[in-house]
Amino acid sequence: MKKMSRMQELLEIMATLRDPNNGCPWDKKQTFDSIIPYTIEETFETVDAIERQDWADVRDELGDLLFQIVFYSQLGKEQGDFDFDDVVGAICDKLVRRHPHVFGEKDADGNPLQEADWEGIKAQERAKKAAPDVAVSLLDDVPTALPALGRATKIQKRCASVGFDWDAIGPVAEKVQEELEEVMEEALMVDVNQARVDEEVGDLLFAVVNLARHVGTNPESALRKANLKFEKRFRQIEMKLRENGKNLQESQTDELENLWQQVKRDEGNKAM
Repeated sequence: MKKMSRMQELLEIMATLRDPNNGCPWDKKQTFDSIIPYTIEETFETVDAIERQDWADVRDELGDLLFQIVFYSQLGKEQGDFDFDDVVGAICDKLVRRHPHVFGEKDADGNPLQEADWEGIKAQERAKKAAPDVAVSLLDDVPTALPALGRATKIQKRCASVGFDWDAIGPVAEKVQEELEEVMEEALMVDVNQARVDEEVGDLLFAVVNLARHVGTNPESALRKANLKFEKRFRQIEMKLRENGKNLQESQTDELENLWQQVKRDEGNKAM
């Protein structure tokens, strides 16, 4: 008897969990919408494990993430819309279709007859998906559910692919400064219009994302690292205060600033 693959085992476990009579009560009541938060959580836990380079944890978190895909596939199968094989088939077809320079025909010397054209192929896919009477936009398939930093990056990259972009970093930096000045102009009004301040801050953030893109930095990753760095330093300030029998509430701003600078100096000395 042929041994069941671990992937098939996982699919059967999922089907059992969803079995109307003998399945798990929690799993049986889930829907596409209800498990979205878990998918997002598992994605970030996977990212966290990778950033910590805890490879055993990465393995476990990838398993949790795979289970989310299997869960959605089971729901799709129950509705008669798609199953796991359809999901795998769709990504296989897409990868081959979008890499004609790898999987396409080659000449006698092994050189591809088609060049890489990722955005061009995606544009063709968008056109096929669109209704006949609906105008196709370059931005049609940029998900609105993406985190704002990631979505801004994706929008900017998509527009840059057709030449709607600055070709030098100078104007990009100037735009950041311009947007910062507009934020301050609104924030320093006698009667502050919070909606206008929010709008200008949004423009500033969008401009900063553009700057990050032009210098080759992923803004989401950069901000995550900045968060971790700030958190580490702040915790050290709290520790130093505890060592002196004090807390944050009892400390003056200048004292906290001095401790902050001390923490930074200690980091510099350790790096030397």
